[in-house]
Amino acid sequence: MRRTLVIACGALARELVVVLRANAWDQVDIACLPAHWHNTPDRIVPGVEEKIVAARATHGRVLVAYGDCGTGGQLDRMLERHGVRRLPGAHCYAFFAGEAAFDALAEPEPGTFYLTDYLAVNFERLVLEELGIRRHPELRDIYFAHYTRVVYLAQEEARGLVAAEAAAHALGLPLEVHRTGFGPFEGALRGIRVVAA
Repeated sequence: MRRTLVIACGALARELVVVLRANAWDQVDIACLPAHWHNTPDRIVPGVEEKIVAARATHGRVLVAYGDCGTGGQLDRMLERHGVRRLPGAHCYAFFAGEAAFDALAEPEPGTFYLTDYLAVNFERLVLEELGIRRHPELRDIYFAHYTRVVYLAQEEARGLVAAEAAAHALGLPLEVHRTGFGPFEGALRGIRVVAA
C-alpha cells in the first residue's frame, strides 16, 4: 500500500506528530510549510499546490492540515481542483478546541486573541518581532485596539502556560486558559480519514 502524505502548516507539526505516534499511524508522512506564512497568506496556496503536485509521484493519498488561514477561499478552490481534502474549519483554533467548543468561546466574545501551544511558545518571534511591535511599540495598541482577552487553547499546558501568560501581559490583556489536549485535533484527523480504511 502506498503511503499517505499530510501537507501541514508548520504550526501544527509537533501536534501532528504526537497524534500520529499515539495512534501508531506509521504509514503517514508529513511535509510542513513555514508557519510564518500566516503573516503572508498569499504564499500558502502556491506552496501547498507545489507539494501536492510533487507528492503524486511518491504517495497514494494526499491530505492537507491547514485551515483557510487567510486565503479567502483560494485554498479550498485549489484543493477541489486536485481532489484533496483538508481539515475542516477556518483555522487551527477550531481543530484544537473542536468546532463546537470554539464557536462557544468565540460567539460571546469576538475580540479574542487565541494562542495554541505553538503560538504561545513562539509569540515573541511571530507576533512581536514579525509584526514590528518590538521596534514600534505603538503598533500594539493599533493592532490590538479591539481585543478584550487572550484565550490559550492548551494542548500541553506545561509547555505553553508561562509563555501564554507572558504573551497576554505583552498585549495588556487578561488571559483565560482552556485545556483542549489532543482529542479534538485527533478527531479532526479521523474526520478526514488520515488513515485509509
